[in-house]
Amino acid sequence: MNLGEPIAIGNTAKIYLHDGKIIKIFNDHLPDTEAEYEANKQKLAHAYGLPVPSIYEVIKVNGKRAIVMEHIKGKTIGSLLVADMSKAEQYIGLSVNIQLKIHAVKAPGLELMSDKLHRQIASAHQLNDKQKNALLERLDLIKYDHYLCHGDYHVFNLILNEKQVSIIDWVDASSGDIRADVYRTYLLYAEFSADLADLYLRLYCDKSGIRQEEIFMWAPLIAGARLAEYVSSEKASRLLEIVNEYCPKN
Repeated sequence: MNLGEPIAIGNTAKIYLHDGKIIKIFNDHLPDTEAEYEANKQKLAHAYGLPVPSIYEVIKVNGKRAIVMEHIKGKTIGSLLVADMSKAEQYIGLSVNIQLKIHAVKAPGLELMSDKLHRQIASAHQLNDKQKNALLERLDLIKYDHYLCHGDYHVFNLILNEKQVSIIDWVDASSGDIRADVYRTYLLYAEFSADLADLYLRLYCDKSGIRQEEIFMWAPLIAGARLAEYVSSEKASRLLEIVNEYCPKN
């Protein structure tokens, strides 16, 4: 199948627009189960009534696993924000409103956040055994209800058109603590702009009634887990600083 050039390239897959549909082809280093794994999460989010692209099928394209899904026309809120930073509060506020709708959904059928974070922290080679044990003990002590968490929520995963905002990229979704999901978003924004991260956190706390201290209790756990992701744009030193603030090496 000749798909032409990808319209987007991520850390795990290339995205193509073909015959009016989106085809997401996963990179070779990922297991064959990855496409089905992500597709099932997106199907669940759709079943919960959220504005999510429909999944059509999981297939093989040129020997690689792929998801075929609905093409949502529009622009990402991230691209609109970059084009006009004077509207930052408007766009971030809109994203918070959507995230609050996600966080209102109970998600018993999804992977548990605690299992996901445990696996990531245990596999982060930049952490020594003392740090890993301290983080995992901290994780086990936190009690919370299991609500839907996107896991990679930011303005570039939101597509805006004249009808609604659609939420994409559900591979990191889990059932867990919404405060952890908020800190994850804050951490992603802080990598590029402290002002944007602070604006996001202020708006989320104002709209939700959750205190910033509650969100920051997740800081070392989310930073430690992100060390296992090997994201090229992320500086491991920044994540280690956050972990070391709570769980020193020695």
